[in-house]
This record gives sequence, structure tokens and C-alpha cells, in this order.
Amino acid sequence: MRRSAAGKKPASPGQVRIISGRWRGRKIPVADAEGLRPTTDRVRETLFNWLMQEVAEQRVLDCFAGSGALALEALSREASFALLLEKDKPQAQQLNNLCQSLAASAEVQQTDTLQFLQQGCSQPFDLVFIDPPFRQNLAEPCCQLLEQHGWLSGNAWIYLETEKELPLQALPVNWQLYREKIAGQLAYRLFRREA
Repeated sequence: MRRSAAGKKPASPGQVRIISGRWRGRKIPVADAEGLRPTTDRVRETLFNWLMQEVAEQRVLDCFAGSGALALEALSREASFALLLEKDKPQAQQLNNLCQSLAASAEVQQTDTLQFLQQGCSQPFDLVFIDPPFRQNLAEPCCQLLEQHGWLSGNAWIYLETEKELPLQALPVNWQLYREKIAGQLAYRLFRREA
């Protein structure tokens, strides 16, 4: 079996693991669902290194939750609450069960993300993950809805993961690019919102 650089066995394709925090090493099941492409351990590790001091006590919104790996990693690192939005009903139920088994301070909504974001938000979020299925034109509309409908706190961090060839032409003007990287077929970026 192939081993990672650290000499550890990689998680099976049907699992990702929580990298750090109170649930470190906990494996998260990944369903074989269309469009589900969980953020790899390596990309998540880089992202959370970027966010090192910015996670604890933050309210987290995971817009296309999928496996829930991003939100659960944040909760493992002491984020105060996470709202996970997931369209696929079996996947949303699996996320709900997982959050309950971890006694996580989280809520799972089985919903279409873009429709849900149009409702607006009374209690904004400090850290937002946007990792939509590729090639479905979801990333930029999601970003615009977050900004237009009050989902973001004044200096929110926004993580955006897309196919690397996607041109980003319609992001909110007050989002400042903090870091970005390309890994294989994907581009991942971290923005800081300016109020």
C-alpha cells in the first residue's frame, strides 16, 4: 500500500480524516455521490495553516458541504458553530448523523445552496467555505449571494475552491485575495472581506 511522505497509510478513497484539533485522526466517510469531491487532506492542511489563528470561536458556513470535511475541521479546531448546506438528501442525512455522533455544535440543512442564500441572514458568518461541484456555474453566484444578503461578518474569511480553468470575473470588489494555490486540476483561494 502506498504511504504518504510522513509514513502513514493514506485514508481509503471512501474516507478523509480530520487533521488537527479535538477530533484529530477521526475518519469521515465519503459517499460515492455524483459531483462529490472532498477537499484533500493536503489542501485542507494548507488552508488551515493559512487560517492558523482565525478559526477558534468563529461562526462557520459550509456552502456545498459534501463530506463536511471543511466544517468539521474548523469545529475540531474550536470554531463555535457551523452551518452545513448540502443538496443531496442521503449525504445531508449522513452529515447530520456524523455531527450528532461528534456532539458537534452544527446544523445541517438539506437544501439547494443558491436558493437558501437568497433568504438572507440575521447572524453573519466569520469563515465561509465555498467548494461547489465543478463546471456547474455555482461559484460566482454563491459569492455574490453571500455578499448581497448579509451572510458575511465585517472581516470574514472566504475560502473558494474551483476548477483551475474557471475565470473569476464577478467576485465582490471588497474581497481581497490573501493566498492562492493550484493543485492538479483545482485552484484554491482564501479571501478576506473588507467591510
